[in-house]
Amino acid sequence: MTENWEIKGKNVMITGANSGIGKETAVELAKRGAKIIMVCRNEQRGKDAKQEIIERANSNEVELMIADLADQNSIRKFAHDFKQKYDKLNVLINNAGLILRERVLTSEGYEMTLAINHLGPFLLTNLLLDIIIVSAPSRIISVSSAAHKFSNLDLDNVNLENKFSSFRAYGNSKLANILFSQELARKLKGKGVTVNSLHPGGVKSNFAMDTYSKIGKSLYSIPRIFMISPQKGARTSVYLASSPDVANITGKYFSKSKIAKTSKVSQDEVLQKKFWNLSLKMVGLD
Repeated sequence: MTENWEIKGKNVMITGANSGIGKETAVELAKRGAKIIMVCRNEQRGKDAKQEIIERANSNEVELMIADLADQNSIRKFAHDFKQKYDKLNVLINNAGLILRERVLTSEGYEMTLAINHLGPFLLTNLLLDIIIVSAPSRIISVSSAAHKFSNLDLDNVNLENKFSSFRAYGNSKLANILFSQELARKLKGKGVTVNSLHPGGVKSNFAMDTYSKIGKSLYSIPRIFMISPQKGARTSVYLASSPDVANITGKYFSKSKIAKTSKVSQDEVLQKKFWNLSLKMVGLD
């Protein structure tokens, strides 16, 4: 790895870049000269957000590509199409996420929160690992949450057939982000690729209002007046993508652009490995 990191001219992929902190991350990194690849599910929303990012960042280096993180075939097609067009990927920001009030299954039969927040990013990252490695020094960043601290993630009930609740599903998926990042950081040691996760803070955004979701405003237990703006929520993502200060830091969890502690469960290396292998099976990569 190297300390000579400059985001200008680098290819940066951001999932869920059409709204919230994903869009704000795209704006800020585009301002700094990065080539932004937006990954969005809804084409019209993506087009509208792309135009806004171009105008706010005063940069034309923004491309929209379509993928549905709930659909593994869509992810595979997207990864293939991306590698047909690009020969490098310097930064991957797994940002897309949602929370649901009710238990909904994907076409593959997986609980939707886990699928969107973990399985989709897990599959996408693994399919792009070859191009990320040849682009080294490169960075993989996953947007997790402090909600992971309230999860134990029962590997015999990851699909939440039993005892489903929106908060349990969300907490599980955010713990999954950290388990994934920790294990991947270990696997990529020495390859010039850093892997870190982060807590963006309590952000005023519409991620819970995704089309998949039937959630109502009442689900927010924290009054929105105490929540931070998407611009502030994007700061740690921007920091991890662009700062030379973290060029040699991997396998860590950040909050407010500083290394923070994670739950004891998230630090369990045996669980990290078991969950990695389970995830491989769930996305057909075992």
